[in-house]
Amino acid sequence: MNKNDLAFTPAVELAQLIRRGEVSPLELVELYLERIEEFNPQLGSYWTVTAEQAIADAKVKTETLATSAELPPLFGVPISIKDLNAVAGIPCTYGNPALLQNIPNYDDGVVTLIKQAGLIILGKTATSELGSFPYTEPTGFPPARNPWNLAYTPGGSSGGAAAALAAGLCAVSQGSDGGGSVRGPAACCGLVGIKPSRGRVTHAPAGNSVAGIATNGPIARTVADAAALLDVMSGYVTGDPYWLPNPEPSFLAATTEKLGNLRVAFSTNIPPLGEADANCQQGVLKTVKLLAEFGHTIEEKCPDLTDLVEPFKVVWQGGVAAAKIPMEALQPVNQLLLSRSSSVGEYLRAVSQMQMVARRIVAFFDTVDVLVLPVYLHSPIRVGEWANLSPEETFQKIVTWVAPCPFANATGQPAIALPVGFDSHGLPISVQLIGKPAAEATLISLAAQLEAANPWIQHRPALVKSA
Repeated sequence: MNKNDLAFTPAVELAQLIRRGEVSPLELVELYLERIEEFNPQLGSYWTVTAEQAIADAKVKTETLATSAELPPLFGVPISIKDLNAVAGIPCTYGNPALLQNIPNYDDGVVTLIKQAGLIILGKTATSELGSFPYTEPTGFPPARNPWNLAYTPGGSSGGAAAALAAGLCAVSQGSDGGGSVRGPAACCGLVGIKPSRGRVTHAPAGNSVAGIATNGPIARTVADAAALLDVMSGYVTGDPYWLPNPEPSFLAATTEKLGNLRVAFSTNIPPLGEADANCQQGVLKTVKLLAEFGHTIEEKCPDLTDLVEPFKVVWQGGVAAAKIPMEALQPVNQLLLSRSSSVGEYLRAVSQMQMVARRIVAFFDTVDVLVLPVYLHSPIRVGEWANLSPEETFQKIVTWVAPCPFANATGQPAIALPVGFDSHGLPISVQLIGKPAAEATLISLAAQLEAANPWIQHRPALVKSA
């Protein structure tokens, strides 16, 4: 196998190659570090590359192979960590240059689980400032770019994670999603991204400061890789405010489960925020056509999100205020959100209203197993496309673009983004599947069924095809 093919080999298969002694963790780390050195200057996907630590870790794990019979499923596989998450001894900037010297002395709980599973951390990936935006262009950092077309964004806030993975600069990526920040970048970059159910993945050692809307989640090249990484990331840590039991059997096992007839709803319109563009509509319609061919029952309908928009905005603004970064150190849109942040009473009323609307949305799923929506309402924007707009104009464009995503954050439901084709700019088109609470296994099984009928893994960005 040549080096380029090895770099794009699915993570589950890499772990098998490691077990069989056909490749070592050290060889993989060295391969990805070479690719980071070559392509990251164009992509802006990594902000911190931990080459020394990764090589040292890989050497230990390569030696461990000779003496350990029992190894975790993704042992020795290289991964990237988003720069909203703490890794002990490595800068954590949250996308703000004022925090370049912020070096935590602890690991976030999800990072601890990733390390315990034997994955090797290559570095920290680019994020929008405080994870606030669906593009990754924070002041003081190079913008993250889409490897399918460098003029376009890879999305946000997990933009660096998705760009790095799509370009073959790691085997899997860790991201986080408070309003589409895993699903959006996965969609922009032709990847699989899972927003888990609330309580599936720990927020230790901190709490969840935004009313439970945010969660960590996997970004991967295949459904099986995403499922395997979700298995790694799942689990209760003492004191978590929300929790779910670990799946039995595993999420990876769900990729081979046979599904019965599911009740599938779909829509290309998100009331009250608008209709998807032709590209995004095409992805949804192509997907539901396949699902009908599989024998699933299809119906066109969508919950009304009218009463959710305003309370969700208030909760989102509260997240900016909770960061405690001075107004003058923030980008203009975050300054706007901070200036609009509400009193404690207004925030709590917004949380209560959001939860009441969430109950109605979850009730929609009493008669529906899966809802198919576009991930965003239009294709990716160009890097800097909104730079000259006022903060108010930019924020409204953000709200409209990401409209299909936030309600699953408000309800805590699982969702998965899946690539299905390309638009006229050579950029991926994706759909998202949203499931009942705690029903990731159903979504994973259905996504694997769609992936088998419309394989994606053979596609690679032109930027890296011949590297």
